[in-house]
Amino acid sequence: VQLQASGGGLGQPGGSLRLSCAASGFTLDYYDMGWFRQAPGKEREGVTCLSSSSGSTYSADSVKGRFTTSRDNAKNTVYLQMNSLKPEDTAVYYCAICTIAAGTPPEYDYWGQGTQVTVSS
Repeated sequence: VQLQASGGGLGQPGGSLRLSCAASGFTLDYYDMGWFRQAPGKEREGVTCLSSSSGSTYSADSVKGRFTTSRDNAKNTVYLQMNSLKPEDTAVYYCAICTIAAGTPPEYDYWGQGTQVTVSS
């Protein structure tokens, strides 16, 4: 079972980046999928979690209206579209199997290697 994130790099403030996460060894159709991030010296922050069934989505307040998670089950791939980037978005981003629940932040249960995103001019 593997989750391989890619697409990170250097982004400009106000710019966009798109992260991809290819799953192998399992079919992600049946799982809630999302992203969390880890910045140096900061606690891990759940970014998004997309339900496999209901279509409901959790987004952290810090990224609402800017980041969107989507999935392509045919490609067994999850995406994170990041718009209006800010320097505080700088972090390592991890794709993960998550558990979404109403009223609480999601739990992240399994993840692979992350991808570095740096936002700087």
